[in-house]
Amino acid sequence: MGKDKEWILKSSADPDTVSRLSSELGIDPVLAELLVQRGVTTFMDARAFFRPDLGLLHDPFLMKDMDVAVERLHRAVSSGEKILVYGDYDVDGTTAVSLVYSFLRKLTPGVDFYIPDRYDEGYGVSDKGIEWASSNGFTLIITLDCGIKANDKVAYAASKGIDVIVCDHHLPENDLPAAVAVLDPKREDCTYPFDDLSGCGVGFKLVQGYSARYGIPFSELEPLLDLTVVSIASDLVSVVGENRILAHFGLKRLNENPRQGLLAMIRLSGLEPSHISIDDIVFKIGPRINAAGRMETGRMAVDLLTATEESEAMRIAGEINEYNNERKSIDREITREALEMVQSGGSLSNGHATIVYDPSWHKGVVGIVASRLVEAFYKPTIVLTKSNGLITGSARSVHGFDLYGAIESCSDLLENFGGHIYAAGLTLKEENLKEFCERIDAYVGNTISSEMLTPVIYIDTKLNFSRITPKFFRILKQFQPFGPGNSAPVFMAENVYDNGNGRKVGAEGSHMKLELIQEEQPYRHISAIAFNKSSHFEHIKAGNPVDICYSIVENYYRGIANLQLRIKDIRDREEII
Repeated sequence: MGKDKEWILKSSADPDTVSRLSSELGIDPVLAELLVQRGVTTFMDARAFFRPDLGLLHDPFLMKDMDVAVERLHRAVSSGEKILVYGDYDVDGTTAVSLVYSFLRKLTPGVDFYIPDRYDEGYGVSDKGIEWASSNGFTLIITLDCGIKANDKVAYAASKGIDVIVCDHHLPENDLPAAVAVLDPKREDCTYPFDDLSGCGVGFKLVQGYSARYGIPFSELEPLLDLTVVSIASDLVSVVGENRILAHFGLKRLNENPRQGLLAMIRLSGLEPSHISIDDIVFKIGPRINAAGRMETGRMAVDLLTATEESEAMRIAGEINEYNNERKSIDREITREALEMVQSGGSLSNGHATIVYDPSWHKGVVGIVASRLVEAFYKPTIVLTKSNGLITGSARSVHGFDLYGAIESCSDLLENFGGHIYAAGLTLKEENLKEFCERIDAYVGNTISSEMLTPVIYIDTKLNFSRITPKFFRILKQFQPFGPGNSAPVFMAENVYDNGNGRKVGAEGSHMKLELIQEEQPYRHISAIAFNKSSHFEHIKAGNPVDICYSIVENYYRGIANLQLRIKDIRDREEII
């Protein structure tokens, strides 16, 4: 299932610039072309790209309100006020809370944390959370990864004598909450040089600012960088600029000396310690941390990430891992039901969008199911269920289409909504469901282009197997960490064959392991893995040539590293002649 993808070869970079950079750096012209595509055109650019430097992190006091936030926090610490660190239940929120809480508990015993219950309280700052803070004597709340739209909640906290420092990275509304300080690089009046920090990244800037002002050496913040990279990878913020520096040193920390909770997750995920990549966080570590908030409570994630004893970390990680297994089983079942619903004409839309609803579905996995439906049908998708008497759900979009804008156009029908261009959440009353579905479908139909409805693979450049040398790969690895804004390069190779040893692997034989040779170099073969591509197996097994687009990865197995192609798509040769 899923649409055929269109392959688009990026236009070649300026040949003179590529040639000059290739010779200045002493690297293969293909690598120089990849650099130029990423805006790296000089020797000095390349040095900054390949050698990230913590000394190049921006001054936190360039962020609007940072001075006010640091002073208010210091007043609370020095006078023994009770401080509540409050964050969302997803990976970004729980890593952010863990980071700020870990930092503050070394300075004051009067600090605790609060994660709202996904089902009882929902996203963001809740009345229940403020009431809990008030009844327990807290006079300062620091919100992380939430709060930028919580105007009425901040006012409610003030009425209870509680000050709020908002640390968020979501897009603000026109009116900011009347908090003591609002740290958000996306504020219109904020001139901070980098506006794509994660929520945890904004928390890091707060503790960096506090440390700089009050003489805490930066070296004491470095153990917090493993949390920062987990948030950057899981929240899919861009891995450029300041995020590249934080992610680079965060990965270094995660591989060399991770906190007990993350080490426990690495072990339970079956990952190779000391060889963790951004992909490993996105596909293995992040979903497990998320499972705590989806299936039980986000508090467990913070307990895990702030655990100092190995035995305690392993105990909590084991529980969370069980929740993750349960989550996977539930999401597989709901995905199957949702696919059948769409295929049998049960979508609540007229076909421009995919909208499905079942009041019995588990609220914690509807976002994952929405992503699976986008993969299957490649349309803007909303998956809805029922919770606490209201219809609630998650939306996922296709590349280039602003689904958040579509949902916002129906705000008069909604009780609540929030999110980003490609992912959003919403809540509405049942009596508004029919009109909501009709209006969303019409909005999508009127604004989406045919190009947006075709999945695209952007190919950086053609690369024949003969160029994939140990030196080439050694330099390519230094392009990491990969992520939005610095995606793993995708290459194209034409006229390749399996050497006869290819086989189906994985559950129900849905993947392929191949040993590929290229027409021009018949004596060299390269191992490749093709996930969910076994429909091509018989054609390839028969010795037919294909074209592939692929990335190059290092596969670790029992301590041994092997170079492997990760195939993204396959085309039979006759399709493109």
